[in-house]
Amino acid sequence: MVALPSPLRLAWFFVLQLKRLAVASLALALSACATAQAPAPAVRAAAVAPASGPKVMVSAANPLAVEAGLNVLRQGGSAVDAAVAVQAVLGLVEPQSSGLGGGGFLTYYDAKTKKVIAYNGRETAPAGATADMFLDAAGKPLSYPDAVTSGKATGVPGAVAMLSMAQARHGKLAWKDLFGDAERLADQGFVVSPRLAGMISAPFPQTGTTDAKAYFTKPGGQRYQAGDMLKNAAYAATVRKIATEGPKALLEGELAQAIVAKAAQDPRPGTLTLTDLKTYKPKVGDAVCRPYRVYVVCVPDAPSSGVALLEALGILSNTDIAARGPTDPQAWFLFTQASRLMYADRDRYFGDPDFTPVPVEGLLEPAYVAERAKLIGDVAGPAPAPGKPRGAGKLAPDATQEPGGTSHFVIVDAAGNAVSMTTTVESIFGTGRMVGGFFLNNQLTDFSWSPKNTDGTQAANAVAPGKRPRSSMAPTIILDRDGKFYAALGSPGGNSILAYNLKALVAVLDWKMPMQEAFNLPNLIARGDNMASEPARFAPGVVEALAAKGVTFKGSGGEGSGLHGVIMTPQGLQGGADERREGVAKGF
Repeated sequence: MVALPSPLRLAWFFVLQLKRLAVASLALALSACATAQAPAPAVRAAAVAPASGPKVMVSAANPLAVEAGLNVLRQGGSAVDAAVAVQAVLGLVEPQSSGLGGGGFLTYYDAKTKKVIAYNGRETAPAGATADMFLDAAGKPLSYPDAVTSGKATGVPGAVAMLSMAQARHGKLAWKDLFGDAERLADQGFVVSPRLAGMISAPFPQTGTTDAKAYFTKPGGQRYQAGDMLKNAAYAATVRKIATEGPKALLEGELAQAIVAKAAQDPRPGTLTLTDLKTYKPKVGDAVCRPYRVYVVCVPDAPSSGVALLEALGILSNTDIAARGPTDPQAWFLFTQASRLMYADRDRYFGDPDFTPVPVEGLLEPAYVAERAKLIGDVAGPAPAPGKPRGAGKLAPDATQEPGGTSHFVIVDAAGNAVSMTTTVESIFGTGRMVGGFFLNNQLTDFSWSPKNTDGTQAANAVAPGKRPRSSMAPTIILDRDGKFYAALGSPGGNSILAYNLKALVAVLDWKMPMQEAFNLPNLIARGDNMASEPARFAPGVVEALAAKGVTFKGSGGEGSGLHGVIMTPQGLQGGADERREGVAKGF
């Protein structure tokens, strides 16, 4: 848990920040006087209107999951209680993104203590994992289709165990009563959404597996389409078992044996064992919190990439981006350059801190981020090199190929407690291998596929037994100057998650935009020499002005965003759901 800084230090900090904002505002006024991913399948055309509610809210990637969360809250459940129900339904209706066989990170705000806690349900590599497990006989990285559908790709699933740990601490209802909606929808069937239908028919490696074909093919031989009713009796049986037995239902007994057997099948069988599953433990610890403007932003520690997000905010705090806005090309230029600096450091230094120290304090030191900010010139130069923060070791360049296949949701309960959770099975439908009605994750492909440099230096994110792979997930909670909940947000998107989250944070905290409008802004991903965006969403002239500064876009950056969030306003809670997906934000 993280306590906020002392009242005196916070007071002094906010005075400085208010002075900085005043100077920035004056600069803007003077300036005004002087001048007088292969994209995911389309889901819907209509924009999502902001939702507001005075007491509680759920924002998630599927309306059925949102209703499951609201049903729990109507019964007096807590935000974590609702999170269990939301995850159980998402794993059924949005299996391309998350599920019982995956993992995630959960950031929790305790309204009573005003503290933020971070839960780590990231998958672990089996004891039999080796550093070269994703290399072929010639020592070259495996092809993407070979790696993501292999038995080697599956780590010990951690999402259910993590939720169980959090619910035991923060829940109000009985665990066994949180799976009713998921069981009912699996037994009686749910309507296949347009996004799921698009994924089912897309030519991903996982949609060609034996299990995926069997599950997604109707008796007549056609694949399920949008509007069809899909039942999953095996999933219903699994959630009934989890409701009764807790995470042991997955990590021990018949389901565990089935998981091990499925991962051991060809092609490229893995080494997962029953001991690997039985000994899995989620982690809980301090959220990493840092001030930004007049707020405090909190994220999970590594192997999440939340700290990289804080570093980017620190870099931007040394610019005048807050005095600009979404129609100003210079604002987006500053954003691209801060993003490139952030990714350079993240890619070099982040991994599982239990195996390789991550220089968190060094990366977030004000002097260090100020020096990084000085590297932002008038035009975009070559890809920035990683910096040398205090505590950084000598590490090899990273060769992680992190695909998309993730979901995010935010919940605020009647007591003011909040959950921000990013959850995943890694790539689309995980490995494409199913057990108990759910897909197994391919999370181990989040490790660096080339473990060492030519000089023998090891990568921070190299594979090792029992290690958790690095993740771009960064579920975020923002507090106000009094330590009270102000907002929470997050996104899926593979490596692009950090850019999506950063865009939303800048829009909400610097440009004071409503959550929905912040999400609707164009996405811009700048990592090394690769820059991608959605040109049609920018204000007129922005793309051309950026090109003049050396920022040109190639593609959309991979998996589309799925930002979901909630913010506190004088009128009550207001939610946002990324119009690029199928989510909604609802409250009461």
